[in-house]
Amino acid sequence: MFKKTWSVILVTRFYSYKINKMPKKSKSKSDKETSASSTAKTNMPKGPIKLDSNKNILIQIHAKPGAKQNTITDVSEDGIGIQINAPPVEGSANIELVKFVASFLGLKSSAVSLERGHKSRNKILRVTGVITLSEIVKKFNSQLPPESKIPEDV
Repeated sequence: MFKKTWSVILVTRFYSYKINKMPKKSKSKSDKETSASSTAKTNMPKGPIKLDSNKNILIQIHAKPGAKQNTITDVSEDGIGIQINAPPVEGSANIELVKFVASFLGLKSSAVSLERGHKSRNKILRVTGVITLSEIVKKFNSQLPPESKIPEDV
């Protein structure tokens, strides 16, 4: 009985090793064309402000907690740099960030929510409300230096 169980273990490990090391199937030419066209349709525009599938506005933020005052510092394709006047302790910087962005955009704080990045400096805010993407871009551009403005064709 002892020999049978060891042989079963060895055989199953051998086959699982062979299955994991098998080469993967390559896509045919028609599969590559259809996948390329589907990614072209869902290709999001570059920049920190985008629309999701439900037509909500998503803003990528690079938060810098522990600053002296709340300010917008810079813009890159990774996100909008915002300094927050709150320590990164128990979510207080996240609450302050949501309040600052909501008041900056002229919205209620319930219209702005933290989508992702609760424990990270890179965050995504979701804006729902009566404001358009172009209005948000114009408001952020009004606070930025000319060399780091967000393109308005997003």
